[in-house]
Amino acid sequence: MCGIVGFVGTQHAAPVLLEGLRQMEYRGYDSAGVAVRSETRGLQVRKSKGRLQVLADLTHDGADLEGTLGIGHTRWATHGEPSDANAHPHVSGDGRIALVHNGIIENYLELREQLTRQGVSFASETDTEVVAHLLEFHYQECGNLLEAVGRCLRRIEGSYAFGIICSDYPNALIAARKDSPLIIGFGEGENFIASDATAILRHTRDVAYMNDGEIAVLTAQNVDVFDDELNPLEKEHSRIDWDAASAEKGGYPHFMFKEILEQPEALRKTISPRIRGDRVVLDDICLTADYARGVSRIYMIACGSAYHAGMVGKYTWERLLRRPVEAALASEFRYSQPLVDEHTLVIAISQSGETLDTLAALREAKRLGGRTLAICNVVGSSIAREADDVLYTWAGPEIAVATSKGYSTQLAALNLVGLYLANLLGTVEEETYQAVLTELQALPDKMSRYLENYEDTKYFASRFFNHSSIFFIGRNLDYAMGLEGSLKLKEISYIHSEAYASGELKHGTISLIEPGTLVVALGTCAALFDKAMSNVVEVKARGATVLAVTTEGFRERMEKIAGGVISVPETHPLLQPSLSIVPLQLFAYYVALQRGCDIDKPRNLAKSVTVE
Repeated sequence: MCGIVGFVGTQHAAPVLLEGLRQMEYRGYDSAGVAVRSETRGLQVRKSKGRLQVLADLTHDGADLEGTLGIGHTRWATHGEPSDANAHPHVSGDGRIALVHNGIIENYLELREQLTRQGVSFASETDTEVVAHLLEFHYQECGNLLEAVGRCLRRIEGSYAFGIICSDYPNALIAARKDSPLIIGFGEGENFIASDATAILRHTRDVAYMNDGEIAVLTAQNVDVFDDELNPLEKEHSRIDWDAASAEKGGYPHFMFKEILEQPEALRKTISPRIRGDRVVLDDICLTADYARGVSRIYMIACGSAYHAGMVGKYTWERLLRRPVEAALASEFRYSQPLVDEHTLVIAISQSGETLDTLAALREAKRLGGRTLAICNVVGSSIAREADDVLYTWAGPEIAVATSKGYSTQLAALNLVGLYLANLLGTVEEETYQAVLTELQALPDKMSRYLENYEDTKYFASRFFNHSSIFFIGRNLDYAMGLEGSLKLKEISYIHSEAYASGELKHGTISLIEPGTLVVALGTCAALFDKAMSNVVEVKARGATVLAVTTEGFRERMEKIAGGVISVPETHPLLQPSLSIVPLQLFAYYVALQRGCDIDKPRNLAKSVTVE
């Protein structure tokens, strides 16, 4: 989850590194650090606990560090608490080698014990420092840094993206990757490495994606890539379409707020190019009618918000395809001996395309013979490259840790694929197909209409922000949506929040309801609205305060029993979560704002979970 950046060129490295770290601080903000090589000063390492601004102040925005070669890091702590000592970069005992790392070295304790017996002293609690000392050992052994890196990598187990510099190599930046994302950026007289493209968008859009086992040597003029045996490789270049402005706040108070408001346009980009005439056309993927007819089981595998999108997808796809669909947590799927064979379609959902558990689950599905389809946002990401097919959401950069447009566009992509497969299979009537298709195209405008006036959501947030526990209840699609609404709230406001299937209230959950408990009741499913009303009455009888979310058509009825009501435009029942989630996102945002929380960078979280 940590973010790394590296630069080699002709301009001063430190300001470039700090700028890159600022663009991807969402990957971790427990500490930050840089290492810059200078002809006169050697390796200069500056690092500090806390947000990036602490480091920027410490180095006067990089002005204190001279040199044109450097690496930087922003940390999400795994091994060792956030502290100055545990911050990256880590340095070898002789002070000649510095490195930054994203990932986990699984055998670090064994290696640490070996190095300790050889007289090595450690200054931190991290797994990464072990690699710095191991590199020093092999460098002294062979006298060649690239060879030393190769020997070191053959001894470590786990996941890594490394950026490495050495005082003996004035114009060389070494990078290595296994199971953690790392890209190479190509400039004119300068080259870069980064965890995310956002770190280098101001400098280049010409990139290559490193694969597992690859090692790269970057100088100001050249980039050479090798396999794990140090055989040279040719890398395919890609172009990033995002512009730098799209990764900026643009005058908004928070990235999350900006990204909530960007959802209508993001939906248009996901949906519009894939509808021609009266049909969904998916040139991106190669799923045929013959293949679809042979599918007996479908899995949606994902983590976090993407898993909640998969939950919605389960309900909608089963209705459209008449096939069993299971939404599975990727972290559980890979260890559950899943029932996957050549007749299984596995949908891997990930905004970043780098979520380690989802990537591992996808690999397990492929190993068992299943066909895989990735739904993700980041072009060239690991999951996108390893899946048999990929459907990009084209949502643009999402910077806030708590996803909004990433989730909405995942729903849109799932709806597109669901309609596409249903048409291939003939499992949906033409009237239903056209009704869903029409409403799918209308979603951006309907969402925009809601976003023009959401003062009631702001009001209820100001009224309820002091609650210590909040429960979300709903049935079917409303339950799936409630899971995401609850997650949004707990992520950024730190309020204890849970989502429950309304029908399960009487099976224990209702014991949690006491006078004054806030219950967010979701009643947007038309077919189940009367049951939603009954559940509202049920929790009110136990003293709950009820905030209901429903559609405009049901608002009047819900107002008769609920303490507060938020309504959204109506759409086709299968698509209603795409609209109904927006007030839940805004409610979470304004609650967190009232509580003074750091909305874009909530505690203990990072944007992309690239460690297990």
